[in-house]
Amino acid sequence: MILIVGGAGYIGSHINKELFKRGQKTLVLDNLIYGHKEAVKWGEFVEADLNNEEELRAVFTKYSIEAVMHFAAFAYVGESVTDPKKYYQNNVANTLNLLNIMLEFKVKNFIFSSTCASYGNPIEIPITESHPQNPINPYGQSKLMVEKILSDYSHAYDFHYVALRYFNAAGADIEGEIGEDHDPETHLIPLVLDAAIGKREDIKIFGTDYETKDGTAVRDYIHVTDLADAHILALDYLKKGGNSTVFNLGNGEGYSVQEVIDCASRITQKEIKAIAEPRREGDPAILIGSAQKAKEVLGWNPQFPDLQSIISTAWNWHQKQHARSQS
Repeated sequence: MILIVGGAGYIGSHINKELFKRGQKTLVLDNLIYGHKEAVKWGEFVEADLNNEEELRAVFTKYSIEAVMHFAAFAYVGESVTDPKKYYQNNVANTLNLLNIMLEFKVKNFIFSSTCASYGNPIEIPITESHPQNPINPYGQSKLMVEKILSDYSHAYDFHYVALRYFNAAGADIEGEIGEDHDPETHLIPLVLDAAIGKREDIKIFGTDYETKDGTAVRDYIHVTDLADAHILALDYLKKGGNSTVFNLGNGEGYSVQEVIDCASRITQKEIKAIAEPRREGDPAILIGSAQKAKEVLGWNPQFPDLQSIISTAWNWHQKQHARSQS
């Protein structure tokens, strides 16, 4: 059985579905602070919190767990700056609780949801795994701290991990059963679709004077189902004796904020009002990652690499959610 910690959230729920489709038994553990119980449509579910070691120990005692995938992190960059204690407690200290229980029960394979935020401001594009890690906010710092802990644990114990540094996860399950549903929502594509469907009046573009093709910031978007596939490949890699390591997960393609808005407008056939705002402090002009290592080592081959397919699946989910909320 594979334990998916934070499996009621956006990425964890998509991975749970992909594992189920491939015949794997799963157990989702979530405290439901940000996760959604209704997103756990596959496997078993237990409501528990990583800060409670006794709850964790009870889960590992009851279930025969062969590997852990860990997504239970707070991920609002701005909040991490104003309330770093919350981020270091949850993202670092609570992860240590999980790792120590894994050691106690001799569960040795671990897939960690890391982030491109650990790189900080890029000094070269595309960003490879060897790029210096200099996070510029506590969120990125907390993820880097866990990566360092994982490296030390891997050297000291019979413990193996893969850390996956995501760029911008986006899109929704092809069948439209699950999708992106954050509260508050901060990600560009769902915000743009909210504007298209009438849930918000406009979309704000933070910075129109970057040195990019249209002046707006460029980001690397990866479909959440492709992200899920990479996690499963990473676990297979560890099961076959692969060494502990890290991989970037991105498209290697950058799309500007304006391109996202224009593409969403074409797909939704709605006019999307955009308002130019000043740049936000700490926002790089361009963030694009190289996933060449994941393709070569894991055999990862993204199936939804273009912006149109990413936004189309998100729009499908968005419309279903809006219809439910109106009924």
